[in-house]
Formats: sequence, C-alpha cells, structure tokens
Amino acid sequence: MRKAAKDTKENKDSRELIEALEQLEKEKGFKKEVILDAVEQSLLGVCRKNFGKADNVFVTIDRETGELRVWVEKTVVETVADPTCEISLEAAKEKDPGVELGDIFRDQKESKNFSRIVAGEAKNVIIQKLREEERKNLFEMYYEKEKDLITGIVQHYVKDKEDVNINLGKIETNLKASEIPKGEVYRPGQRIKLYVVEVKDASRGPRVTVSRSHPELVKRLFENEVTEIRDGIVEIKAISREAGSRTKMAVWSNDPNVDPIGACIGMKRARIDAVVNELNGEKIDIINWNENPALLIENALSPAKVIGVWADEEERDAIVIVPDYQLSLAIGKEGQNARLAARLTGYKIDIKSETQAKESGLFEELGYDGEEYEGYSEFEEGEEGAEEYYDEDEDYEEAEEASEETSENEEE
Repeated sequence: MRKAAKDTKENKDSRELIEALEQLEKEKGFKKEVILDAVEQSLLGVCRKNFGKADNVFVTIDRETGELRVWVEKTVVETVADPTCEISLEAAKEKDPGVELGDIFRDQKESKNFSRIVAGEAKNVIIQKLREEERKNLFEMYYEKEKDLITGIVQHYVKDKEDVNINLGKIETNLKASEIPKGEVYRPGQRIKLYVVEVKDASRGPRVTVSRSHPELVKRLFENEVTEIRDGIVEIKAISREAGSRTKMAVWSNDPNVDPIGACIGMKRARIDAVVNELNGEKIDIINWNENPALLIENALSPAKVIGVWADEEERDAIVIVPDYQLSLAIGKEGQNARLAARLTGYKIDIKSETQAKESGLFEELGYDGEEYEGYSEFEEGEEGAEEYYDEDEDYEEAEEASEETSENEEE
C-alpha cells in the first residue's frame, strides 16, 4: 500500500510538471518541448556520473504523462569484464527470459531513486530556460524593429549626463546626448518616436540603440504618414539632415499621375505638418529627384534660383552660378543650405555669384556664351524643379541674416 501511495505521488508530481509547462507555454510562449529537452539533457549528465559511462546512459520524459525513464544499454556476455557496459546472461535473463548472448540489453533503472534530483534539476533548468527564452523572445521582438520606428516614454535624464532614459515597453534604454537634436528637451512621461539604429543580444537582455537625430527617422515618419510611400508609388531617393534645424529630402514618383511633393505635403499640409510637429518644428525642404546630376543639384539648392550648374560626374564636384542677389540664399545661414545640398546629392558644390563668375573669367572657362548652358547636362531655362516645397518667408529671412553676416565679415 505504501508503494502504491508513493507511486501515486510520483505520478501526480509528473502530471503537475507537464501541466505547469503547458501553462507556461500558453502564457509566455515558451515551448514545452524545448524545456523538456533541456531537463532531459541536464538529468542525463547527472545519471552518467552515477553510472560511470557516458554513451550508454539514456533518459526520457514522457511528453504526455511526465513519467521519467532511465536506462543503461549493456551487452549480454557470459563473463562480465566491464559492469558499466556489460551484463551477464544470467542476470539479464532474470529480467528478460528471451535475451541471448550478444544482445543489447536495456537495464531499466528505478526512476524514483532520482525523484529528488529530478525535482531540483527540473526547477533549475526551467528557471534558466525561462530566462533564456524570455531574453530570446525579447531580442526577436526588438530586432524586428531594427532600422524602424519605435515609441518610447521618457523616464528621466541620466544623472551627471545629458542622456535620457527611455522606457520601450519591455526594456529600457538610454537616448544618448549625441543622438538628441539640438534644442530638444523632454519631460518625464512624454511619448516620443525614436529610430532604432541597432539591436544587440546581451546576457541581460537586448541592448537597443536609438536615435532622434538620424536622417532615417525623418524617412520613417514620412513612410508612416504618406500612403503613396508605403505603397511604393513615391520613393524617398535621398535625404540629408541637420537634426533640430533642417532636412532636405529628394522624392520621385513611379506614377506620372502622382505628384511626389504634393503627396508628401498632403491636403492642407496635414502630412508634412504631422512630421514637423513630431520633430518639434524642424524645417523640411522636399525637392524633386532627378537622375541628371546638374538638375538634381539645382533642385537641391532650392529655394535659390540658379543660372547654371556644371557637374563633373567622375570627380563628383560641381560649379554653380547664381544671380548676385541669390548668393546668400543659395549658401544659406552659416552655409547650411549649400551643405545640406552637397550631402543630398553627393557632390562637392562650389557656388559663385554671376559677378564673381564674370570677373574671374569662369563663364569663358566653362564655355558659357549667355545663351546656351554648355556642360549643364541639358538643363534649359524654366526646367528647374519649380515644385520644391519650402517656407519662402523663413528662407528669405535667413538669407537676409546670412547676407548681413557676410557684410559684417567683409567690413572687419
């Protein structure tokens, strides 16, 4: 009766183990099979130490009942030389009368002798496996967000640093000061969108690197707002950014009936305003992409008007001539407009005023006769990307400031 009661308790414990694993599988997404495999491997190591040989000891746990089976495979011999891998014919026949010399005999061990070991090992393995699986699931969850947007909640500024601690839902990360646009200040509890630069697997869970200053943040924000971009009708071909101040973006439409700039701006500026608001007022210039480098450079220097562009595709540099009154606008405040245009196009851009070009003989050197734009890659008057989006008042205000700075420097 005692034996039956004990067996009943062992069976009950086995069933409870399976039920617990099935519950974990439902709640946490951990696979029962993975946990049981790990428990078997752990118990196998314990049993091999007890029986003294590694390759003939086997352990299985029944996937339905949780019953543990332990056995050692031994060769049936007349006289035993190595008891770890051999069993006498007489001893084997006591357990299986039909066994013959040379057979491989499964010497079943009483699993109840390992009940305490099983309980301890199962607990340790399950805890370890749960941690591993949770870390793996977390990593996979955030790895799917790599090179994409994620929403985080501001926790606090890191002590003695300008970094910001961000709650990403399941984990936390620090938004480095170098990845914060100039002028942006956050308050605890504020929800902000971040660009996931990189996700690495670490012993304490995934390490997520995020940014608010990355150019791809702007690109992803437009993808979220503009249906045509998500559908592949409109493409963002290039983007350059000085975070917190200004972004230039070149777009192209694969459908001649769809205006790429208009699609990005949206009805009553709804789409572009949504992006600008998320970027705390950062200015955004949207221009038409063109395979012709000269036309692309001319578009990129918007809102400035251009007389001519001479682009060297091999050297990746270009000379741009603008009307005298447009020079400051083309260069931009502290050179920003020209700098962003250079990054956007991948060309080194040298901007000259019309007077500078005439006085230096640049027109003659470039073969410009006042009527045709030789070397201008087929640019013709009126063909400039007139649909560029920009805030004219703001840009001319900046141009006036830049012009004043230039005059002050000349006076000094």
